[in-house]
Amino acid sequence: MAIAVEGQTPKKRAWIERLKLGNRDKFITNANLALMCLPALAMLIVFNYMPMFGLVIAFKDYRFAKGIFGSDWVGLNNFRFIFGGAGTGWRIVWHTVSYNLIFIFTGLVGSLALAFLINEIHTTRASRVYQAMAFLPHFVSWVVVGIFANGFLRHDGGIVSKFLLTLGREPPYFYQSPQFWPYILAAVNLWKGVGFGSITYMAGMIGIDDELYEAARIDGANRWQEIRFITLPLLVPLIVTVTLLSLGGIFRGNLEMFQMMVGTNPLLYSTTDIIDTFVFRSLLTLGSLGLASAAGFFQSIVGLIMILATNTLVRTVNRERALY
Repeated sequence: MAIAVEGQTPKKRAWIERLKLGNRDKFITNANLALMCLPALAMLIVFNYMPMFGLVIAFKDYRFAKGIFGSDWVGLNNFRFIFGGAGTGWRIVWHTVSYNLIFIFTGLVGSLALAFLINEIHTTRASRVYQAMAFLPHFVSWVVVGIFANGFLRHDGGIVSKFLLTLGREPPYFYQSPQFWPYILAAVNLWKGVGFGSITYMAGMIGIDDELYEAARIDGANRWQEIRFITLPLLVPLIVTVTLLSLGGIFRGNLEMFQMMVGTNPLLYSTTDIIDTFVFRSLLTLGSLGLASAAGFFQSIVGLIMILATNTLVRTVNRERALY
């Protein structure tokens, strides 16, 4: 809509010109930001949304020669295969959920503790050294971690076995004893991921106003009280967000981790078999893409339900701390 300038004072006309220029600058700025987002948006559409029509494979006996739409429709048979047969399906579901809950809890506590400890180091050089040391395991391949674990845990010549022998105790056969592996996997996952996870909370601590701590010290608060009454409450929204996002993948296991640490050792399946390893073995023996698609479809749907349910619960308790 055109803006009339007749009868307007010079001051008002100058204000209108500045408004026009401001709107033009905003448009140019937003256009540049939109152009910068285009590659990421294109990747999201191509790799996340376009393949969604392939979910129909979960309900078909897929054959390469027939294609997706030409393959025979089998309904829920692929799902029945996963959850049928002597309770195997429900066992791997329970293992997947249990391990992820353990990983989420230990990762949260460990990352927070490490972030608090590094935040207490006031020497910049020492702080960077400790951050690098804690962050380094994140870049170590699971293949290398599996080799390290074998060097520690094997019965003949392993470091743990040698240490127990020096104490006069008989070392256990770790690769034949499934009861040890929930603790081993939790410890290894914590060691590898705690440094990376602490970065989020350290960034949150940096954003806290120093005046709050100064006021607390004037009132006589010690360091533990500052952490309890200032740092932790201000980090709660960040903790809730990270936890909600983690719960979205609660039905997805780290296939690479379990394959490199446990492999295809049937003696350990009673405590280490998860959905992803079960489907991987089934693909090797049956070569069924429909089975893999059914497992992925199930994991995605349940993960979405978990996020919605948890976010609803958080919003009921405190609406401001909910993810949306």
